[in-house]
Amino acid sequence: MEQETMLKEILNALKLHAEHIDKKFEQVDKRFEQIDNRFEQVDKRFDRLEMKVDGVRLDLTDTQKTTNFLLGKIAHHEEKFLELPQQHQ
Repeated sequence: MEQETMLKEILNALKLHAEHIDKKFEQVDKRFEQIDNRFEQVDKRFDRLEMKVDGVRLDLTDTQKTTNFLLGKIAHHEEKFLELPQQHQ
């Protein structure tokens, strides 16, 4: 009888310990879920930032094209100004 009581006590202790471990795992799982949610938020922010950078890149490319066009026009007009004195000779 005494061995049966000790066995029941050991089983009960193991059961309590297992429940305690289960609670700890639940807490860890909740923390991982929170971390996953934070990573999802960071991913969304990076996506938005990437879209903004792409927009800025397009704007800069357009500005560079406009600048190159205007510099070409200026160079062309400077050539014409340099030819003016030669035409009057």
